[in-house]
Amino acid sequence: MIREGGCLCGAVRFRCEGEPINVRTCHCRKCQKAMGSPFFARALFPQTALTIEGETARYASSETLERVFCKTCGTRLFGWRKNGTAAGVALATFDDRNAFAPTEHIWVSEKMDWVKLDDGLPQYPAMPPA
Repeated sequence: MIREGGCLCGAVRFRCEGEPINVRTCHCRKCQKAMGSPFFARALFPQTALTIEGETARYASSETLERVFCKTCGTRLFGWRKNGTAAGVALATFDDRNAFAPTEHIWVSEKMDWVKLDDGLPQYPAMPPA
């Protein structure tokens, strides 16, 4: 399966091959700040499954993660693990924005108070058990 997407201005395009490792909504404070929204809904893919065209910029938001965005329009595209294993692709940046649906919520201990999680999905205070 190949799914494609890109940024708001079209300067960055990407394609993901295969199925995601997982699809989660992260409510941690760093994701809130990085995305400028209450959470980061993303599909996690091996970095080797991603092809990216166009100019991006990166911000190291922690020792383990970089946030990747379009240099032109600023669209937040990926959470990129520095160890080379995986990248979280923002669900709303896929051309088919309904291609994936989250299967769980993580870091709900940092969820914004007014966000109501009534979708019946599993919720974890931090990361789910291994």
